[in-house]
Amino acid sequence: MESPLINIQTLKELRSNSKLIILDATIDKVNEKIDDQNKALIPNSLFFDIEDCFSDHGSGLPHTMVSATIFSEQVQRLGINQDSIIVIYDRWGVYSSPRAWWMFRYMGHTQTYVLDGGIKAWQQANLPIVTDHITAFNSGNFTASPESQWFADKDTILASIANNSSNIIDARGAGRFNGTAPEPRAGIRSGHIPGSSNLPFDQVLNDTFILDKSELIRIFTPHLRAEKRNIFTCGSGITASILALAAAQSGIKDIAVYDGSWAEWGSDPQLPVA
Repeated sequence: MESPLINIQTLKELRSNSKLIILDATIDKVNEKIDDQNKALIPNSLFFDIEDCFSDHGSGLPHTMVSATIFSEQVQRLGINQDSIIVIYDRWGVYSSPRAWWMFRYMGHTQTYVLDGGIKAWQQANLPIVTDHITAFNSGNFTASPESQWFADKDTILASIANNSSNIIDARGAGRFNGTAPEPRAGIRSGHIPGSSNLPFDQVLNDTFILDKSELIRIFTPHLRAEKRNIFTCGSGITASILALAAAQSGIKDIAVYDGSWAEWGSDPQLPVA
């Protein structure tokens, strides 16, 4: 499957495949918490814990990527193998599942997909729901093999500004991008990375689903100023991954996520702000 998105029908067909791994990658939103007391889960879901297991807590920033070694160890604990087919969803619809998808793509696992519509699509199809995650009985053999083209850091962005070598696309709302709305995290400056353009992540969504390919192409086209690398940024790397997923779905190549995003850039007074 070349598309990074998977629909309900395809997931139903895959459920008999012994290589299938279903991951719930739900996290809280910045100002809204998920209801963990009344979980609605796809049967046989493992929990992909972005906040605790798959974020580098030593970085001082939210959600930054862990090392390849730690990623491999944590993924093996989920029973994931090199040949596993991974389908990721979240309980919001499409919110944090693209972040987990991007992590796996960066770490070299190509058979990774996001369930379009998430748990809400599953419920709309009147499919069975459970309230608990399963636990892996055996460790997997997954070994990360990072593919650097998927990853951007502060130095990547600085070089891009100097050389005008990338399209930098910011997934935050227009108010935060333009500096007219406050940042939700304390101590973060307002504004945006010089030379970046603004595409709020909700513009690539139709409620809980990713828009169809033709609509995505129309939306992305004004932001693709040349045949350059496309780097997506946001507040902490979560909604940037939604744009990265939508870009991949639309056929855009050379996709990367700025891992530190505005949480890093906006907190460093040495970095330029527009």
